[in-house]
Amino acid sequence: MTEASHLRATRTAYDTVAVDYEALARGDLDAKPLDRAMLAAFAELVRTPGRGPVADLGCGPGRITAHLRALGVDAFGVDLSPGMIDVARRTHPGLRFEVGSMAALELDDACLGGVVAWYSTVHTPPDLLPAVFAECHRVLAPGGRLLLAFKAGDLHRNVAHAYGHDVSLDVYWMEPDHIAGLLTGAGLAMEGRLIREPDATERPRQGQQGFFLAHRPED
Repeated sequence: MTEASHLRATRTAYDTVAVDYEALARGDLDAKPLDRAMLAAFAELVRTPGRGPVADLGCGPGRITAHLRALGVDAFGVDLSPGMIDVARRTHPGLRFEVGSMAALELDDACLGGVVAWYSTVHTPPDLLPAVFAECHRVLAPGGRLLLAFKAGDLHRNVAHAYGHDVSLDVYWMEPDHIAGLLTGAGLAMEGRLIREPDATERPRQGQQGFFLAHRPED
């Protein structure tokens, strides 16, 4: 089967920037209290015995996976980029990281207590997002939670230079109401949403940031 072009481009870009990305992103949550608050709320909701672990999809160098583990969550990471997974394993040697695609997870149905997609859907073409959210629904156990972080707006641009390297990476900003509709269309129930403005550590042109919390309803 021929791999989709956006997957090849995303893997190539993140393999290229993996080491420098980890160094530059390390500690970025320290200056983002609202982001940490959403992760803390998610962690409190998914610490349910017997429901299953949490998958950090598009985990990159593993900083969100490690943050969740520090909050007492049984979390592991999955990323499309082998380069990112290598960096994550070196940086967090006690944690579990696997190469994989969020569009086709090698996980059993209803095996997870939670899924985090922390800005990892921003490289997915909008017409393919329903399939990604359907896959999240598939792997979540009834009552399991999804925490989604995304760039809020209506914009598509190609990034040609990032983290000190030349790359070619498409990034999509999505309207919050549209994302909410896609989540509910995938069978997930919305629980909460936060839209925040760019903070002092971010360039104004990064725009608003969206954080959605949803769950798979109990059967």
